[in-house]
Amino acid sequence: MKIEEVLKSTVPMNNSKKIILNVLYTQNVITENFSEILKPYEISGEQYNVLRILRGQKGNPANMCVIQERMVAKTSNTTRLVDKLLLKDLVTRKVCPENRRKIEVLITQKGLDILKELDPKVIAHEEFFSKNLSSEEIVQLNQLLEKYRNQ
Repeated sequence: MKIEEVLKSTVPMNNSKKIILNVLYTQNVITENFSEILKPYEISGEQYNVLRILRGQKGNPANMCVIQERMVAKTSNTTRLVDKLLLKDLVTRKVCPENRRKIEVLITQKGLDILKELDPKVIAHEEFFSKNLSSEEIVQLNQLLEKYRNQ
């Protein structure tokens, strides 16, 4: 369905506006679908992202700066996200012994277990949104989005 039909727009739009609206609308569709997957686990997409980053540390702690720079949504309040994960026993947090101003965060086994359970659901989610595209189209779409974003 064309973006004009989705938005029920009767006003002609130039292609630059259509791109923005298509990207934003598509992001919302993907995010809403992903939120439904996370809902039973009582975590947000941003909290999931923090858990993924910490799992990627392979047992090594990450400080708030490392987490923040690897976040998909750079505007997220990392401290607040970690606090919420801490309350759910999905991460631990301690002061770095070498630098007391630095906070080290580790994923717990409970956090790892949730990610392990979510992994096949996340893969299915990703594949669902790619199923109408050929392998070549997927590569092309990624290249175009990167080109569009990297002005």
